[in-house]
Amino acid sequence: MRHGKKINHLGRKSQHRKAMLSNMACSLIEHKRITTTVAKAKALRGYVEPLITKSKTDSTHSRRVVFSYLQNKTAVSELFRDIAPKVADRPGGYTRIIRTGYRLGDNAEMCMIELVDFNELMLNNQDAKKTTRRSRRGGSKAKTTETVAAAAEEVVEEAVEVVEEVAEKAEEVVEEKVEEVKAEEKEAKEEKEEKKPAAKKEDDSKEEEEK
Repeated sequence: MRHGKKINHLGRKSQHRKAMLSNMACSLIEHKRITTTVAKAKALRGYVEPLITKSKTDSTHSRRVVFSYLQNKTAVSELFRDIAPKVADRPGGYTRIIRTGYRLGDNAEMCMIELVDFNELMLNNQDAKKTTRRSRRGGSKAKTTETVAAAAEEVVEEAVEVVEEVAEKAEEVVEEKVEEVKAEEKEAKEEKEEKKPAAKKEDDSKEEEEK
């Protein structure tokens, strides 16, 4: 039974566990996203989020406190320089755990833990999904009707352009066919005119023979 078990020891002694969490926190700060087991990710979340909150106040004291946990100058400087300004308006909840399945070797549940404000895909999707609240007075209906009317006008304009293009192409095709018919008629007339003198000569030769 787990009475009073507030800390997951992760099967390690205290010094080993602190060193592991410190290294994982440095990796998360550097890469903004790491893959690990769900148990370690939950332990890391409780370890790194207070440090991120501490980094919001950029002072010598807060830097020394954070360095005592991370033991890495580059991670501390990146935390205060890059991460702290982005999370300045966020009141906690700086990390997100996304479960990714189970590990093949020991079937441990795996996940990806990341910093919320550095996932550009999700941030873009949230901006696209943001909409205003619907009011009961019909304000949203008016907006929807305006958007529908604008969309209908665009569709009508596109349809008119398509019809005009089709009409122009049809006129061109008709003109080409008319020219072809005229050329064929001319050729037929020329052939008839060429045949007439030959027929007259044959008739004259027949008359002479009869005489």
